[in-house]
Amino acid sequence: MKKATILIYFFICWFSYGQTITGELKSPIGEAVPYAAITLSSPLDSSLVKATTSMENGTFQIGGLESSEYIFEVKALGFADYRKKITFYKESNLVMGVITLTESTQNLEEVTVVGEKPMVQVLADKTVFNVENTINATGTSAFELLRKAPGVIVDNNGGFIVEGKTGVQIFIDGKLSILQGEDLTNFLESLQATDIEAVEIITQPSSKYDAAGNAGIINIKLKKDKSLGTNGTYNTGVTTGDFARYNSSINFNNRGKKGNLYGTYSNRFGKTTGFINLLRTQSNTQFDARTASTYDRNSNNVKLGYDYYLDSKHTIGAIFNGNFNNGFNTNNTRTPIRPAGVAELDSVLVALNQTDNTSYNINGNFNYKYSDTLGYSVNVDLDYGRYNSDRNAFQPNIYLDGTESFVIRETITFQETPIDIDIATAKVDYEQNFLKGKLGLGVKYSYVDTDNTFNSFNEINDQLVLDDSQSNQFRYTEKINAGYFNYNRKWGKWNLQFGLRVENTISDGNLESTQETENDRVERNFTDFFPSGGLTYQLNRKNQFALTYSRRIQRPNYQTLNPFQYRLNELSFSQGNPFLQPQYTNNLKLSHTFNYRLTTSLSYTRISDFFARVTVAQGESISFLTTLNVANQEVFNLGISYPKKLFSWWDVYVSLNAFISDYQATSPEFLPVRQETLTFYGQNTFSLNKDWRFEVSGWYNSPSIWGGTYQTDALGSLNAAVQKKFMDGRFTARLAVNDILFTSPWSGITQFGELFIDGSGGSDSRRVAFGLTYDFGRNEIKKSRKRKTGLEAEKDRIGS
Repeated sequence: MKKATILIYFFICWFSYGQTITGELKSPIGEAVPYAAITLSSPLDSSLVKATTSMENGTFQIGGLESSEYIFEVKALGFADYRKKITFYKESNLVMGVITLTESTQNLEEVTVVGEKPMVQVLADKTVFNVENTINATGTSAFELLRKAPGVIVDNNGGFIVEGKTGVQIFIDGKLSILQGEDLTNFLESLQATDIEAVEIITQPSSKYDAAGNAGIINIKLKKDKSLGTNGTYNTGVTTGDFARYNSSINFNNRGKKGNLYGTYSNRFGKTTGFINLLRTQSNTQFDARTASTYDRNSNNVKLGYDYYLDSKHTIGAIFNGNFNNGFNTNNTRTPIRPAGVAELDSVLVALNQTDNTSYNINGNFNYKYSDTLGYSVNVDLDYGRYNSDRNAFQPNIYLDGTESFVIRETITFQETPIDIDIATAKVDYEQNFLKGKLGLGVKYSYVDTDNTFNSFNEINDQLVLDDSQSNQFRYTEKINAGYFNYNRKWGKWNLQFGLRVENTISDGNLESTQETENDRVERNFTDFFPSGGLTYQLNRKNQFALTYSRRIQRPNYQTLNPFQYRLNELSFSQGNPFLQPQYTNNLKLSHTFNYRLTTSLSYTRISDFFARVTVAQGESISFLTTLNVANQEVFNLGISYPKKLFSWWDVYVSLNAFISDYQATSPEFLPVRQETLTFYGQNTFSLNKDWRFEVSGWYNSPSIWGGTYQTDALGSLNAAVQKKFMDGRFTARLAVNDILFTSPWSGITQFGELFIDGSGGSDSRRVAFGLTYDFGRNEIKKSRKRKTGLEAEKDRIGS
């Protein structure tokens, strides 16, 4: 295999790279000038032909050109414009060499930077939700923010649905989060929206990305200041729902000629509330469980990174991320029990669950990047992460008679559930010009080791006694070896991209327990192939069409494979399923973009072996939660996205998805279901003057299906916010009101076999938030390592 890889590499390098224009931009003192706007235009009518930006090391490359004369122009903030007439012959490369730019004589005070990134950008391969440009994000967490992201639905279990599909992979700064389920929800609730720069929604990832995730990827990009010198931002705020909660953060950046040191610290603490009501009918008996919850959490986040520029071609960097949490949760549940159709109660179960949890999630990354003017680039990432959670739960169960006048019986239990997760990954990505296009190759190795302990105690005579029959340890390891290639080529009005990813998965789950269970050890070893590709056609300057395809996988996580029974109370427990199979997804999507703004898409998705979290009846009174492969799912989705500037002071953005979900049962107890759903997100931004902004936004989900089992009613949220800037924009005050009409709580029904549940739930989502932001440091922004330019929209339209 190693020899074959080497031979393939030399075979690729043997071919020509295609005919391009290359060069390098430098300052008068020899520094690289990155992210300068570079254009080629026609000398006849000045029409734009090509656009690109210089890379981090100042190099640039322009391909896909016809033989002709062009006006070559460079614009970089802090430098005088560079303009030159050139002649290009497509039979040979044009090497322009080093271009030394002249520093501008303008003072910063004389330069006015106009325009900003739009709130939502619809690009060829993803939708970008620019959080820093929506004032409604004030006082919200990352989890709450995702409810507002275009096309994203959050279900009653904290899962994400995109374009009608579950199984979304969450990335943080391009790195896959190792957390899942409740642990992931808690982590996202600890992140402040004010620390987030953008949310990228990638529904059709290329072969460069991991194949996991039926619905694609949500990548949360944290803020990173990109200016020269020392700069930073301080935020503080308070949010009031049923209780007040507080947040603050500070981030800094120190960028010099050879390196960049940056960091962030943020915290969030205070109480939130929630409720969930489950009316369960089983064996002609009704269990009307009503739970009121209070969550008291204290979260702290730290990020520290450094980039060092060895020279114009080589860069190394390291990042440390830390998330530290502690919380105390109280769940007060009252469950009246009666025969179905009878008003008189048989008994009432009262359970007051108190949970104390401390956790941390730390990650370290080392990166090396090489890039030259000939199109070669190599990127190496080494990552290590560790997650630890210590959770203790105290749970008294008190049975009262129907009149609640005396105690029938009482049981008190205590659970210790520590979790340790270690993950290590190594990844190498390589790119070069090849056959007039761009070829990418890469390999990745990942290793995950999870150790889950569940110790259950019974309180007997005021003493806690370990119950061996209800205690266990589950160890799960997973290795994934992956390799991919990806090729992209543009000719004329066409652009072709295709690739293939191969992943070999080796997993081993081992249960140690005194409880007799089948399949205490679950071992798997399988290899899958995941093709992907896309074809785009630029009909004219206002119309572009794209057709994309991808195959993806959703693997069961360690929690869903553990066969041990976790007792929730006397009447219910949860249990993993060692026989659970991965679910596979085939996505096909056709999209059209008009005038670079209105995007319409039509997609078809088929998911085989769809697995869902279901409630199964056991006997007459007990039920348990488990995950089963229950159906094959088909999803037809129509998406429309349209940003529009109605007036110079009024911007509108509308996103709409209409989809049909059809679940075809493969389990006899699963009821086939078909549902038409409409989701809508809209935002109006009013710029009253340079200092005042007002925003009204809202989202709406029509009746839908969550997780293949819950048929939910309509829900939505109306939000408003106002912003005022002071001190020449350095100081900002924001006031936001979320869920004004209190319409985001959910309600729905589910049935599996003879068990039926009518449920509802929500939180103190109607909130008022007030936030203050202060920007400190130097004003100079010339020659910044990464800056956005007004040319980026044209670059995305035309390609480079």
